[in-house]
Amino acid sequence: MKFVAKTRSEQGSGASRRLRRAGLVPGIVYGGKTAPTPISIEHNPLYHALRVEAFHSSILDMELDGQPERVLLRDVQWHAYKPLVTHIDFQRVAADEKITVKVPLHFVNQELSPAVKLSGGIVGHVVNEVEISCLPGDLPSFIEVDLSNLEVGKPVHLSGIAFPQGVAPVLHAGEDPVLVTVTIPGAAEEEPAPAAAPAAPAAKK
Repeated sequence: MKFVAKTRSEQGSGASRRLRRAGLVPGIVYGGKTAPTPISIEHNPLYHALRVEAFHSSILDMELDGQPERVLLRDVQWHAYKPLVTHIDFQRVAADEKITVKVPLHFVNQELSPAVKLSGGIVGHVVNEVEISCLPGDLPSFIEVDLSNLEVGKPVHLSGIAFPQGVAPVLHAGEDPVLVTVTIPGAAEEEPAPAAAPAAPAAKK
């Protein structure tokens, strides 16, 4: 995806407010061998770009003062209650350096699984994105999780999905998070508590 940015010379909260009043978003691009560069971007095209999933998990082509830069979106700040972007950060990427980024999970074929077709189970997506490490050229826009073999009582763990070549999940030692669970309607309902036994009559003196 491609977007246009310009360098900005003025910095500070006052300068940022002036940019926002002019329909621009202050930001910064950092990384690589170049010093961090303050930038500004037109708000409305950026706002619509941020509504596209791939803008958050793809290598982006930024045209900065007419020169190409390859970047990753790293942070977005929003107005407290208005649909306005107040600041944005990008990181430069190099083709030969690995990056770490979160990408969305796309779950497919759950309606074909035994858990749904045979058992009437309700599929729950516990995790909807995963952090991965790869070279920029290997970065997928999403990771597909095929649930066609999903069964009741067998939750899907991260170790059970296939990653594209050159892509690896970022995990701490011993981690294997659950991605998907199945609930059978009514199966988890608690049994009603037994009625309390009547109290023994008090002994007569």
